[in-house]
Order: sequence, then C-alpha cells, then structure tokens
Amino acid sequence: MKNWLLNNKLLVAGILIGAVGGFMYWKFVGCTTGTCPITSKWHNSTAYGAMMGGLLFSMFKKQQDT
Repeated sequence: MKNWLLNNKLLVAGILIGAVGGFMYWKFVGCTTGTCPITSKWHNSTAYGAMMGGLLFSMFKKQQDT
C-alpha cells in the first residue's frame, strides 16, 4: 500500500485537493434551489471534485519505461 501511494502521489494529491475544492464550491456557491444534480448535496459535489482533481493531476504523471 505504501509503495502504491508513493508511486501515485499526484493522483492522491489531486483527489484530496479536488475533494476540498468540491466541498468548498458546495459550501460557498452551491445550489439554492436544490435542483442542481451535482451541487445540491455536499457529498455529490465533493465526489465530483475528487474525480475531476484526480483526472487533472494524473495527466502530469510521467510514463515509466518498461
């Protein structure tokens, strides 16, 4: 597990930063009507932010030579 975390530092950082960003978006911007599918509930917004952060940060991982 520790080896996997060390090899995927960018992915883990992106997930954490994205989750915090998604939660902050829900907290400060959010959806006042409750009809927004992503931002109406904190857990949807946090999960979406974590997914987007992980995808964004994983783009910067260098390819390993085999």
